[in-house]
Amino acid sequence: MFLIILFALILPISKANSQNTGETKIMQICDSEIARTMQSLKSQQYPPYFLSYYISDNRNTRISSTLGVTDNLSVDSSRILDIQIRVGNYDFDNTHLIRGNPLNFSSSFGRIPLTFKDDEAAIKDQIWFATDRAYKDAIERYEKALTNSKVKVKEDDTSADFSKENPVVAVENGFLYKVNPSDFVPMLNRLSAKFLSYKWILNSSVSLIGNSRCKTIVTSEGTKIQTYENYFYIFVTASTKADDGMTLPLYQSYFAYSPDSLPDESTISASIDKIVDLLGKLREAPYAETYTGPAILSGRAAGVFFHEIFGHRVEGFREKDPNSSQTFKKSVGTKILPDFMSITFDPTKRELNGHLLAGFYQYDDEGVKAQKVDVVEDGIFKNFLMSRTPIEGFPNSNGHGRKQAGYSPVTRQSNLIVNATKTETIDELRTDLRKIAEQQGKEYGLLFEDVSGGFTFTNRTIPNAFNVTPLVVYKVFVDGRPDELVRGVDLIGTPLSTFANIVAVGNNMDTFNGICGAESGGVPVSASSPTILVSRIEVQKKMKSQSKPPILSAP
Repeated sequence: MFLIILFALILPISKANSQNTGETKIMQICDSEIARTMQSLKSQQYPPYFLSYYISDNRNTRISSTLGVTDNLSVDSSRILDIQIRVGNYDFDNTHLIRGNPLNFSSSFGRIPLTFKDDEAAIKDQIWFATDRAYKDAIERYEKALTNSKVKVKEDDTSADFSKENPVVAVENGFLYKVNPSDFVPMLNRLSAKFLSYKWILNSSVSLIGNSRCKTIVTSEGTKIQTYENYFYIFVTASTKADDGMTLPLYQSYFAYSPDSLPDESTISASIDKIVDLLGKLREAPYAETYTGPAILSGRAAGVFFHEIFGHRVEGFREKDPNSSQTFKKSVGTKILPDFMSITFDPTKRELNGHLLAGFYQYDDEGVKAQKVDVVEDGIFKNFLMSRTPIEGFPNSNGHGRKQAGYSPVTRQSNLIVNATKTETIDELRTDLRKIAEQQGKEYGLLFEDVSGGFTFTNRTIPNAFNVTPLVVYKVFVDGRPDELVRGVDLIGTPLSTFANIVAVGNNMDTFNGICGAESGGVPVSASSPTILVSRIEVQKKMKSQSKPPILSAP
């Protein structure tokens, strides 16, 4: 599971029937075909009990500039259909976990291209043929699941395969946005040209990424939803090499729902100056040694830290898989964090403390209304994030069934928010860091200022560890010497032992917006956290290239 950061005068394209006055034509077409299919297949040996059509209208733009020249420009549109068809019943259906099979939770049949025009005859024909194939696939898998359940030992989790939820009808006002490349190419070229003066910077780019999407969900239960998602990013990246061959990357990203919130050219230009300055210092910074001891994680670093070591382990569907670590399966009602800390996931929030949140949505990708979920309250574990895949003790969704178009929905994170009722200033945290380091006989503690992302493992067959990838790390010396920039470490560990070592929280809050990749594809998420102080963490040396910096000087 990876967390990665990915980024217009844009022109709104009006969508027919987009006002909240009734069903759109594509909804009516899907509803009609669902009714026909469900009725026609009633006489089959394994008739479907659930059918849904998920249509994604996409307008995507990718513009990248390197050293003053555009090197990638792509503006495309697509309309694709995903089908989820279930045979059996809510308790046991074709999505049932086939133990011993590494490919599970494959309940949808996706990436079927549809015509852009809402032509009833053409779309019905495309839907019909794809549904027939999906139904045959569902029957085949259902029979395998039945056989598997008879030859394997009794399951630990006997909850249903699909939850019963109230149908929702909602048509959101919205637009699909189309980027006009000519409005951005000159600015991106001017910005990327700034790197030309620095011959020791080996790779650099300034990119604009725009995703505008209209999602339509129609189900046999009566749910009919149309919503819009718009994400725009500007992404600056640059890297160099140290003399020992280590590659040193840095980046800056800007996220917005609309072009009005994106930064102006001068703001981006200033961030490039900072990246260049810091890369120059990193080239000369010493290679950090392996270390175990106290550390401070800035808000952004702490946000990724909680996303990786905690967020993926509270995605409810994982508790159903006997191969999953099920870290918190027996933790409901027990203390897992200091009593002054709480963690919520709130997809209904668009912003927090002036920061836009990428994990915002009104309805999840299974047609369930987004809900705030208090997962940890005053240090006590209370709840799992839930999709329509139930687990024992949690029979219903709380609006966290998510997916990228073309994938099957599973439980995924949204906006992770860490709160604390007892906080310290950053100076107080630094003082505490020095005291703990001195008590442990350390010369210094570490300060993780920025990170690029990370990953975690939740499977029992391999060690349940996490790895967060720092970009900017400082030594904070016990004797009060100035902080020293170091390079070449990865923050590693196991979740429960790391949680037990959190001792203090800062009075600030910062946000990391990104794209999280997991079983159901890439979905936008955010992680917001104050700075935290951990009494003991472990870092390992980062793997580095054995290639020297370029022998031939830059032209």
